[in-house]
Amino acid sequence: MPPNFQKAIRAHWFPAPSINRLCSPFLPFLYPQQRSASILSALSDNPGAYHKKIRRGRGPSSGKGKTSGRGHKGQKQHGKVPRGFNGGQTPDEVVHGIRGFENQFSVEMKPLNLEKVQSWVDQGRLNPARPITIRELAISRCVSQVKDGVKLLAKGSEKLTSPLHIVASRASASAIAAVEAAGGSVTTRYYSPQSIQRVIKGKTDPIHSLQSQIVIPGGERGEQKQYPIRLPDPTSRKDIEYYRDPAHRGYLSHHLEEGQGPSLFFKTPGVGRLVARKTRSKATSAAENRIW
Repeated sequence: MPPNFQKAIRAHWFPAPSINRLCSPFLPFLYPQQRSASILSALSDNPGAYHKKIRRGRGPSSGKGKTSGRGHKGQKQHGKVPRGFNGGQTPDEVVHGIRGFENQFSVEMKPLNLEKVQSWVDQGRLNPARPITIRELAISRCVSQVKDGVKLLAKGSEKLTSPLHIVASRASASAIAAVEAAGGSVTTRYYSPQSIQRVIKGKTDPIHSLQSQIVIPGGERGEQKQYPIRLPDPTSRKDIEYYRDPAHRGYLSHHLEEGQGPSLFFKTPGVGRLVARKTRSKATSAAENRIW
């Protein structure tokens, strides 16, 4: 049916409503909405929802210029330049060397968690009746590639059930509390990188040295005679102060007197001899400064 007849029939059967009938509930059904099809061509995303793809090497029409943002000529346009490249001459790292960003006094400790120690004990790879030292840990492959020592950490301390007597280079406060709560003990003692290798090979006592007074069940001092090389003691102030501290369970803590701190620099308050300063009056000073 042509569109003109449709409009005529609709106007005959459905005349235009008056103002008082605009609120009729059937009004939306009698006059369906008509929308232009051009709205589909006007759909777009929110501004900034996506970015235009950068097309390089497509000439000035790409928006990046004819050189694609690389500039004109030269090595930086044609390829990549490595860091520190000086055009072929000797690099600065070779001429002057690399300096800085290296702490000469830092130590590299091998971490050892309590859950791993308990797992080795459950597997029968460590004997809880004997002291657990660096030698036992290295032979049982509990730790490997030890450089400056072993530090005991408290990860998995809730799994620790055996009373262990551990001798390590360092230990955290929570690890010490967990081992002692299980009925064991922790002793921290000094090892040099060379002494660690001798301890693993069985050439040095892993526990005792000249200044040590370590008392551990199963770690008697009588076995020291079979070792050809003795275990060294610390010589630097930083190491001495660490192993003199009872909070670290250091093996040199027996050197401290009652009320004395582990520091070698700061004196304990109230300890030492007090020297009274001599005060002179201004008249005496003036008389001493006279020439005649």
